[in-house]
Amino acid sequence: MPGLYIHVPFCARKCAYCDFYSVPLNAAAAEEYLRALDRECGGLPDGFAPETVFIGGGTPTVLPPAELARLLDLLARRVNLGRVTEWTCEANPVTLDAEKIRILRGAGVNRVSLGVQSFDDGVLKFLGRLHTAREAVEAFRLLRAEGFDNIGLDLMCAVPGGAIERDLERALALGPEHLSVYGLTFEDGTPLARRRDAGEVAELDEDEQLRQFRVVRETLKGAGFHHYEISNYARPGRECRHNLLYWGPGEYLGLGPAAHSHWGGQRWGNPRRLEDWAAGAPREFDETLDPEARAREALVFGLRRLDGVGRARFRAETGFDYHALRGEEIAWLARLGMLEEEGGCLRLTEKGLAVSNAVFAELV
Repeated sequence: MPGLYIHVPFCARKCAYCDFYSVPLNAAAAEEYLRALDRECGGLPDGFAPETVFIGGGTPTVLPPAELARLLDLLARRVNLGRVTEWTCEANPVTLDAEKIRILRGAGVNRVSLGVQSFDDGVLKFLGRLHTAREAVEAFRLLRAEGFDNIGLDLMCAVPGGAIERDLERALALGPEHLSVYGLTFEDGTPLARRRDAGEVAELDEDEQLRQFRVVRETLKGAGFHHYEISNYARPGRECRHNLLYWGPGEYLGLGPAAHSHWGGQRWGNPRRLEDWAAGAPREFDETLDPEARAREALVFGLRRLDGVGRARFRAETGFDYHALRGEEIAWLARLGMLEEEGGCLRLTEKGLAVSNAVFAELV
């Protein structure tokens, strides 16, 4: 099940915590981007027909209606979309209106991931978001009114001054099909990290982060959501199929500046800067993993999924037995209560879920 990712590198303003590549939008930059994307589409493999498409960023919906329509029309002309079953577009509440939503729907987009982050205006200001809680609710309702029946909300927990319980309550009241809940991280080089280094703000302690993780998990499971990946919850059957490619053996191609690809046993990243990518600069990295390294990576990514890694399937897909790869580490993590194996399937325990990055570091 191949997938296609398109990175739209424009934002109205960069959020205080964000280290993804984005630049301010202007007419010249949008024109440069669309022309270069058209050329890059010409380099797709013969016969490439993705089953999932994900337009992310940045903020794709910051594009004006005419440029958004050009982007979607470009993809329709240059990519075989006949097999697409899930087509997602990320959106910021303040950049959505009925015209843009109709453009998305008309092009075949059938899923929207709405970056809400919080329903508390103070928290939104702290994070550097442009929208208000009211605008987030209005954007969700407008998507529903225009016919979208598959909407995901992004929320953020472990935010100083935030109240995840209240955010979950307001999110559930809207009735989304999907919820992604990410813990706030203070990435080096971001405004938030600079404020931390200046002593103006501090990350929540580990005990509070763990408490909030458990609150999210218990609340959403109690509301009927399937916890299918560490940070992702869905109504049954509404899991994001595109993101499952990243956590499984699937292949995907990425278009646009800073986009990554995993295809034919190779992995590469496009130039990060818009100008470099548009000028055809060399890839930032281009590597072929040896089979054992690929198998270790597949084990770690597979463990992000709550259903875990089946031993027989893992052997069939990678050619390796995970006990032969990391048997000592798996046994040690199992003794610590971080991993469990049952019915030929290895998975994170409840304890391991809360400290997954530490578990993965032992298995890479």
